[in-house]
Amino acid sequence: MTTRKIVTLVLVSALAGGARVALATDVFRLEGFGALSRAMGGTAAAQDVGPAGMMTNPATLSLMPQGDQALLGLDVVTTKIDVKNKATGESVSSGSHDSNRGPYLAPEIAYTKRIGAWAFGVGAFAQGGLGTEYGNGSFLSRATGGLATGLENSSRLLVLNIPFAASFQVNDKLAIGGSIDALWQGLNLDLLLGADQIVGLLGSGRATGSLVPVLAGLPALRGAQFSLTKNQPLASGVDAWGYGGRFGMVYQATAETTLGASYTVKSQMNDMEGRATLTAVDAIAGEIALGGKIKIKDFQMPAHLDLGVSHRLTPQWTVAADVSQVFWKEVMKDIKVAFAADAGGDINILLPQDYKDQTILALGAAYALNDQLTLRGGMRFASQALRSSTLFAVIPATPKTHLSAGLTYAFSKQSKLDFAYSHAFAETMDNTSLPNTSAPIEVKHSQDNATISFRYSL
Repeated sequence: MTTRKIVTLVLVSALAGGARVALATDVFRLEGFGALSRAMGGTAAAQDVGPAGMMTNPATLSLMPQGDQALLGLDVVTTKIDVKNKATGESVSSGSHDSNRGPYLAPEIAYTKRIGAWAFGVGAFAQGGLGTEYGNGSFLSRATGGLATGLENSSRLLVLNIPFAASFQVNDKLAIGGSIDALWQGLNLDLLLGADQIVGLLGSGRATGSLVPVLAGLPALRGAQFSLTKNQPLASGVDAWGYGGRFGMVYQATAETTLGASYTVKSQMNDMEGRATLTAVDAIAGEIALGGKIKIKDFQMPAHLDLGVSHRLTPQWTVAADVSQVFWKEVMKDIKVAFAADAGGDINILLPQDYKDQTILALGAAYALNDQLTLRGGMRFASQALRSSTLFAVIPATPKTHLSAGLTYAFSKQSKLDFAYSHAFAETMDNTSLPNTSAPIEVKHSQDNATISFRYSL
């Protein structure tokens, strides 16, 4: 095993807790990091949300008290995803059909140190991802003409973020900060395309390569499936390393009001590479499997801008609001797949996505009941980034409205327990368009997220 693989395994094990991964709720991004932010609708740009603040605005580290602080937390995400065939009335639900799907667990680990005008932090967080598992017996596993294939339809994307952050208190009012992030992402995918979907890709120039005439020359082609999945709790069919970062500021406008702003740059990820099987489904020749190497090319996480304000109404009450703009349009126009068969031949496919940029409004409030207990609540509203005409059943990242609540219980001045619960309300989207679906589908997606963390200050 190479050093790179060992490092990857250690990081994934640490973040996945030996179990399963996180599912994002703002498309592929979690709606907040740490229980403090999550309980307040994901607000984090202009308030102290503990060590996890480095994932949104590293300048908020300067809002923390002097000294050291450690964070250890765990997300538990449960999803409900139903896909209906609008032509036949059949339906299938995503569930735990195999060893690498939900419920999804994602620990958060961070350590910060504030000394004088400087604050430093390092952490390891699941930034987001997605996950579906529809099994191999539903209508999604039937090729054109109703031919049952017994082939899987599933997905699992995991994005890990390892920030190295610093913040500097310029004066009594202004602090600036930044981070350099190491990023890792891994993808498992089983995707069956019907013959009509393949024809649609060919007709629009989205499928090229020497294997195209081979597929077209089969006597009764009904479909084809890409499988790049490792059925293990941690492993991914394809993966890649890269880097990113963010910079931000906080400004103490008054004794009660804090303003914050941060900008996260677009990730710079290498192409995800690994092994895959391309299976052609023919009504006469049967299923023909070709092993080979596959790349998912230029799959990036988007840049985003976060602006926030927090205000202390009374010694007990604090309110906060963030507005975010996420630039999905630049990074999610197509999913670019390049497959080279071991026996020779290749195929390149552009799966259309055409995401829209997303605007998010997050609102939160906190009430200090006494020295030990603080209650929190929040809401989060996002515009829809996905387009119905390019929706895949295996990529249903559609929730956009959340309600959250949580609390902090202080055992002492040094040790605190934080808890948050958020609910993503069901979002329904239809797709009746080739090439991303053959049957007209209706996808309904909701989920629940519980986060618990422990903070210890020195």
